[in-house]
Amino acid sequence: MEPKVGFGFGAADIDEGVMAGASLSARVATVLLNKIQGENLPAGARLPTENAMAQHFGVSRTVIREAIMTLKAEGVVETHQGRGAFVRRPVNDGSFLMDPLTTKSISNLLGLIEVRRGIESEVASLAALRRDAAQVEDIRRAKARIDEAVAAGGDGVDEDVGFHLAIARATGNHYWVKLVEMFTHQIRSAIAVTRANEARRADFALEVKAEHDRIVDAIVGRDPAAARAAATDHMQRAAERVAAADHEFWTREGGEYARRLAEKS
Repeated sequence: MEPKVGFGFGAADIDEGVMAGASLSARVATVLLNKIQGENLPAGARLPTENAMAQHFGVSRTVIREAIMTLKAEGVVETHQGRGAFVRRPVNDGSFLMDPLTTKSISNLLGLIEVRRGIESEVASLAALRRDAAQVEDIRRAKARIDEAVAAGGDGVDEDVGFHLAIARATGNHYWVKLVEMFTHQIRSAIAVTRANEARRADFALEVKAEHDRIVDAIVGRDPAAARAAATDHMQRAAERVAAADHEFWTREGGEYARRLAEKS
């Protein structure tokens, strides 16, 4: 049976029930939470589409996705591919279950992934154009070290950072290396969050390995378009895997890692 659509939009203002100084996505999340509470929506009620909410609030679909991800991390909603977001449990009060720093940290993490998407796609494309044989071997060894670390029970965080630095060095432009190094602490913290999340599910771990393989294959094949696409997809999928994380993850190790990222930001 098709779940009931939860609520439509009227003249609600984005400032309704928002916290001063909160990010745009956090403000949208608060409005949605208040609506779920105010209209006493039952579990299984479906929220409006991303497009409908984006048009109503006058924001991008990215902001809506971040707001939904926040509610999902709180355990308030769940999402189903191709079907939308649904109320997961009744909400008895308007307060978030997680501390504000963790909520802010999730937003920071998505923001960093967005920046990395632009950097990593350009770096991979240039590496495919300019790499030499020695640099290809460095990239291959760096990727192999990730697999070895994970197989040995490690988190592979430092090895993952090393992999992306090896690709940056293959551009032949030391400014790209410096740019990646400039964000090394933040990137390491972000990778710690994403890898901790990915390690919980075998399918996530396999996806990451396949994504790394596609980046390497494109660079080895001197195909800049494929390298750019593979790196962009890797970052986009990382954001989607973050969005798939549940409330339990964010209230445990995920929240701890995310707060470290917020502190370094």
